[in-house]
Amino acid sequence: MATLQEEQPGLEPSKEQQLKQASTEARRGRERTVSAEPGSITRRLVIVFAIACGMVAANLYYVQPILNLIAREFHTGSAAAGLVATLTQAGFAAGLFFIVPLGDLVNRRRMILSVLVLTTLAMAASAASPTLGILIGLGLVVGLTSVVAQVLVPFAAHLARDEERGAVVGSVMSGLLLGILLARTFSGIISQVAGWRAVYAAGAVLMLVLIALLWHELPAEASRSGAFTWPHYGKLLRSVGTLVRKEAVLRRRAFYGAMVFAAFSVLWTSIVFLLSRPPYAYNQIVIGLFGLVGVAGTLAASGAGRMADRGLAKWTTGAFLLIELISFVFIGLGATLLLPLIVGILLLDAGTQGTHITNQSEIYRLDAAARSRITTAYMVSYFIGGALGSATSAAIFDIAGWHGVAVLGGAYVLLALLAWLTELRPAR
Repeated sequence: MATLQEEQPGLEPSKEQQLKQASTEARRGRERTVSAEPGSITRRLVIVFAIACGMVAANLYYVQPILNLIAREFHTGSAAAGLVATLTQAGFAAGLFFIVPLGDLVNRRRMILSVLVLTTLAMAASAASPTLGILIGLGLVVGLTSVVAQVLVPFAAHLARDEERGAVVGSVMSGLLLGILLARTFSGIISQVAGWRAVYAAGAVLMLVLIALLWHELPAEASRSGAFTWPHYGKLLRSVGTLVRKEAVLRRRAFYGAMVFAAFSVLWTSIVFLLSRPPYAYNQIVIGLFGLVGVAGTLAASGAGRMADRGLAKWTTGAFLLIELISFVFIGLGATLLLPLIVGILLLDAGTQGTHITNQSEIYRLDAAARSRITTAYMVSYFIGGALGSATSAAIFDIAGWHGVAVLGGAYVLLALLAWLTELRPAR
């Protein structure tokens, strides 16, 4: 049967109209394929998110093993060179508060790619930095823009179905944590071979590769306009405090996170002092390789999200906190014995990461429209705990040595465990 268009040639669309229609349909088809709707995440995309989080988070830790090389080149003391690491962490803290909440307001795909361009430029400029002052300033920019990792995690949680959200968060967080642990080893090896500037140059190249990967893989968010206004932004920041006041689960999980990261930081701040002195007296590369021990602990905790999906978050939290508490018994024995120290590091990392993954699995169930702001509230608390642990660890090591460090770390975990016990009280 002839169609209406065949019977009336005047109604036949022009070649230009046909091409335009085909292009529109193809574009709509692609938007449907990659649209950022809950339940749309695939295993491939989970792997992409995990890789991306690890690569971005590593930017914060490349500098730690190369501070002595930076001090030597710029003819300055360790305290001045240490400002590069300090300002990097300060930039990260500022980014948590001022950048991460934007994930609830603007198009996340555009935001992530745009911020990563700034990260790449800052890393490349750091590699060519002519003075220590400029390097310190660039460290602030690197830290500020590396909060992209904390935008990616709630983005992945948004894409996951309710029944798989914990497992997805666990997988993505495992990638992030592996990036943190491996960054020091990567930096130590590159700097040993080609100098500290090569570390920043390699980091910039990795960011370019990541931008290309995310440009191809990140789903679109057609429902978000990407508009930004200062009144909306101010309201967004103020609402973080409202969320903290409103959500008891967020407050509880933020406290757990702060205490376990304080304990984690207690170990990793002072372990360099222990390992660089007798009876160990290891060199910089060997000390850096201890980060690989933590990788096994992180992998052991990767199933925490799946357990949370099964409704076991309360009990797995208690179990991971207990594991972390026990770890400090072995860590204390590690003052003179290597094997207990390695066992303690494994247990500590498993307990810390297991608790952290469980915490995030739980807080991302609270409010689907506020996951970036929830991330800000939780991670600011987490970061404060880490800073507290680092500051007190160095002081205690000078006063009471390695055994004092082990007691201090155990005390932070015990506070979290005591708070967890209040969850077991019967509801009135």
